Amino acid sequence: MGVKLDEQTRDRLKTLGETRRRSPHWLMREAIREYLEREEEAERRNLEADEAWADYQRTGQFVSNEAMTAWLDTWGTDKEGPCPEPQQRR
Repeated sequence: MGVKLDEQTRDRLKTLGETRRRSPHWLMREAIREYLEREEEAERRNLEADEAWADYQRTGQFVSNEAMTAWLDTWGTDKEGPCPEPQQRR
């Protein structure tokens, strides 16, 4: 597999590689790995949001922002309570 880069990008990779004592190849591999991890995580979050939306459409259950915020405000205190119960849309 190969990647065609313009001369300016190749020069930047070479300069950064010299500064970091890494090869341009290592920098490219690391950049691709980080990009894939970030994009895969975004895809997981999107899928989770789609599933939550489908669940809400199917059941109509939700926890209001106010109830969730009030519960989260108790975290780390001696008054921490249970997760709020879902409400039903009207």
